[in-house]
Amino acid sequence: MNIKRIMMLMLVFGLVLTSCEKDDEALNSNLTTSEEKDKTTTEIGDIEVEKFVYRGMNDIYLYKSDVPELEDNYFSSEIQKDEFLADFGSPEDLFDALLSSQDRFSFITDDYIALEESFKGISSSTAGMEFGLGRISNTNNLFGYLQYIIPGTSAAEAGLERGTVFTEVNGQKLTMNNYADLLGSGSFTINIGKVENGTLVMTDETVTLSHTSYTENPVLISKVLNVDGINVGYLMYNSFIADFDDELNAAFGELKAGGVQELILDLRYNGGGSVESAVDLASMITGQFEGQVFMKELWNQKYQEYFESNDPERLLNRFNPKIRTNEMINSLNLSRVYILTTSATASASELVINGLDPYIDVVQIGEATTGKFQASVTLYDSPDFQREGVNENHTYAIQPLIFKSANSAGRSDYVNGLAPDVSYNEDLNNLGILGETSEPLLQAALNHLQGKPQETKSKAAKKAEEKFEKIGQGDMYKPTYQKMYIDELPPKL
Repeated sequence: MNIKRIMMLMLVFGLVLTSCEKDDEALNSNLTTSEEKDKTTTEIGDIEVEKFVYRGMNDIYLYKSDVPELEDNYFSSEIQKDEFLADFGSPEDLFDALLSSQDRFSFITDDYIALEESFKGISSSTAGMEFGLGRISNTNNLFGYLQYIIPGTSAAEAGLERGTVFTEVNGQKLTMNNYADLLGSGSFTINIGKVENGTLVMTDETVTLSHTSYTENPVLISKVLNVDGINVGYLMYNSFIADFDDELNAAFGELKAGGVQELILDLRYNGGGSVESAVDLASMITGQFEGQVFMKELWNQKYQEYFESNDPERLLNRFNPKIRTNEMINSLNLSRVYILTTSATASASELVINGLDPYIDVVQIGEATTGKFQASVTLYDSPDFQREGVNENHTYAIQPLIFKSANSAGRSDYVNGLAPDVSYNEDLNNLGILGETSEPLLQAALNHLQGKPQETKSKAAKKAEEKFEKIGQGDMYKPTYQKMYIDELPPKL
């Protein structure tokens, strides 16, 4: 074999070796990358729900700019983002970590079926007691005081009345730590008492109640009162539930037929609900402002800029002539309305007060409201966050705040609530009968209407205020408590 041929063979052999070495290196590199990916996947585990939560908050959350981790380029890679998501013990923990300090109202649920039912006014566990909670002075013990009874429920059948007080459930004293669990069981027994002369007076009587599925009509009372020759409409409305817009409109039809000249709208226990229902209610009270702006929406930067450039009308909610069923609204064309409020009055209720304020005289009687001016929407785990095409592997949904509301004059951000024109705190000694002219809060509105001086608080009322601290509502642990929401998502950007 000549030298030239040997050199050629050596060159070829060298190329083969080099090629093999490179192939081996590439193979090893691919194996290493694959192993690292497998290792990362194993370490990260199942974060399907967490990915959905992050995706939704990153897209549409009102306070996205407050949370650094929600910035679009915060993570250098998908793996880094997945590692961040995997650090949380549950989807709930992640959701809480992504909330702005300004946010008191966004929430997550692991059962969107129950959430959908609650938005329709359906409760799978109600004994029919709507109650407030108070703390007994110098103790950690609580008491419940019944505000109203839902007709046709266990509480109504037991004959319970507004003003009834209870301090124990199944023989256990109520505390902040146990009241929700004790009252959440299928059936339970409460003791019975009342507040008398500023003191809790308990009896030996007990009542056993049971939970049943029930759909509550939020229009609790609607009537016409004749006060010194003036026809005064009184409407107690307890939740902005879309499925009952017909009943609300019908109630206004009856008030209109009754020739009401004034209206007292009782929202003292109304924690809110559908934005569209709130716009409709405002249109029922008035009617003379059809087409004018009732409320403006303020979204996060991405959505706000898109709507302003492409669909500015989407940001405006106007007084309208029809409810969502296309039925004509029964409008009263009033230039003044009295609205009864407490600290439980929130969201869509506050929207009505704030939205009407630039147009008519809104006389607020009672306590300062909650201070919720933001709306939310339900996001599902689907490509566009709609219910259709939802991921069937779980039933999680999130309800993030998506816009702030401002009235036509630009008023928003009333974080401390809306202050009353006439201050009056409900007296636990004398809650009265709802809808009766002798009921103290209604009477306070009638006194103002008639130009009469307000009654001074009794010694017993002052004593009760000193001894008992009102701390909330019995349903404040429910996901829909004090929520204002829109019914449909905007197009995903």
